[in-house]
Amino acid sequence: MTNELATVQQTAIVTFADNASRNPALVYLASLSESSRRPMKQSLDVIASIVSSGTVDALTLPWGQLRFEHTQAIRSKLAESYSAATANRHLSALRGVLKDSWRLGYMSAEEYQRAIDLKPVKGEKASQAEKGRHLKTGEFNALLNNCLDGSISGARDACMIIFAYTCGLRRAELAALQIADIDTDNCTLTVKHGKGGKERVIPMVDSTCDVLADWLVKRGNQPGELFTRVLKGDNLTAKGLTEQAIYTIFAERASAAGVKEFTPHDMRRSFAGDLLDSGADISTVAKLMGHSSVSTTARYDRRDAKAKRKAVQALHVSYTKQF
Repeated sequence: MTNELATVQQTAIVTFADNASRNPALVYLASLSESSRRPMKQSLDVIASIVSSGTVDALTLPWGQLRFEHTQAIRSKLAESYSAATANRHLSALRGVLKDSWRLGYMSAEEYQRAIDLKPVKGEKASQAEKGRHLKTGEFNALLNNCLDGSISGARDACMIIFAYTCGLRRAELAALQIADIDTDNCTLTVKHGKGGKERVIPMVDSTCDVLADWLVKRGNQPGELFTRVLKGDNLTAKGLTEQAIYTIFAERASAAGVKEFTPHDMRRSFAGDLLDSGADISTVAKLMGHSSVSTTARYDRRDAKAKRKAVQALHVSYTKQF
């Protein structure tokens, strides 16, 4: 009986694995980095809902049956309902799953090429470039002062804040950093788990090297995640932090320091904005941030907004405030 049960279980496992290997959505999502899977799964769910009026999701839609007329209708609906950036992200997911549908034999090469012949959605909402916020120097100082209390958690959090800003790291990249990714001799950082699996090397400024050295005094140089959990009583562990834990830590530090709420991505936004304000070439900033296109980096450029404000200040109207 035990052998029969084991055989049934093994058959079920093989069947599940075989079905999963033939599902274009699962194959596509498995090819992505861990940080990209959730947003792209959401994109596929949005498209599946459009196609089926909400009756199926990304894992049950027969993607291989989509043709040019379907994908054009999907693009039109996305362009009507979402910002250009979001619509194009959804279209990128659509192209990806259709490519795996072709690879799995659910579409001919001609059907696939016709289906993905989609123009990018153009246009940008006026508020899109200003989404999120840039932190000011005084806010960074307040955050760091709140961390510098001699505790292990304070040393860790100060290091994370400076790394997030001076290296322009995504939250997932902070969580994935390993001791082996740091070259202390040359003061450089190698991001090995960037978005899309891209790897990049980032030079670290002196203050980043200094805060890292202080954190390593507390953490030690043993292999593993650079940023690890600290339990109550300031007890250090070897377990790495999750992306959500980093988000929570930053929020708690902001509250304690009296700094207006911000997200970890605002650190990355500030990194790009400050470099561009200082005159750095946008292509160089794009490489430091791990962007494939400078058009993505341009969304972080706040110089246009500043130029607009400076321009309108030249207008003069004579008026005396009454109240």
